[in-house]
Order: sequence, then C-alpha cells, then structure tokens
Amino acid sequence: MNPLIVTGILLALVVVSTAIGLLWVRGQGRVKRADGLTVLRPTDLPGRERFADGATLVQFSTEVCAPCAATHRVLEGVASEREDVAHIDVDLTHAPELASRFHVLQTPTTLILDRTGTVRARIGGAVRLAEVNAELDRILLPV
Repeated sequence: MNPLIVTGILLALVVVSTAIGLLWVRGQGRVKRADGLTVLRPTDLPGRERFADGATLVQFSTEVCAPCAATHRVLEGVASEREDVAHIDVDLTHAPELASRFHVLQTPTTLILDRTGTVRARIGGAVRLAEVNAELDRILLPV
C-alpha cells in the first residue's frame, strides 16, 4: 500500500478520535434532564428505607474511581447545606447488578431524584457544583 495513503488514513483516524474525545469530555459533569419515567423505590438501593423529603442525590461509584471521591465530597456538601436533600453513595463494586439495572456505563454517575423517587436528572462523570445546585433549585422550588 502507498505510504502516503497509509499516512492519510492514520491522520484521519487521529483527527476523528480527537474530535470524539473532545465531545465526550465536554459532556462530562453536565446535567441531562430525564424523561421522568423512571421511578426508584428506596428498597431498590442497598440499605434504604426512604428518600429525602425534597430530593435525593444517588451516586454510583466504584472503589478504584478517582473522580468518585471528589463527586462524593461535592454531593455530601450540597446535602449538608440543604435540609431537604440527601446523598446516597452506592458502591457498584459490591452491587454490580445495579449497574445494568440503572444503565450506569461510567463512574461516577449521579441520579437526581425528586421526593417521589422519580429520576429528574442524570450526571455522567464528576459533578459540577453550580449545575447540581441549579438542578436542585429547579426541582425543589415551587412553580
């Protein structure tokens, strides 16, 4: 095969891979609003009997996930500042069946539930404090 064609193909693969990577990184930590069709019961999660009266932040993590620790700190901080918000950290290392059940493809993944357990938003990757607070304000403040 012609070395010029091989070089062109490799260059094209690098450009396409870089573009895909940049788009993926850009979407990390962004709130994606859910369709409101998925409802969790507290018993769907290990050791839970009820959700918070306002909103519940459900974080799916693993033991070897570096961004999970940072996400845990942010979500714990948010929950401690708001009396009607709770944070639940589910370790998928010990409950791998939950990953497929809740369609978790990466850790951390955070679900924001309203008081009824309805999934109102989903965040893939490390969370952004301002976006979490904005979404909670949207869910918690009356219309």
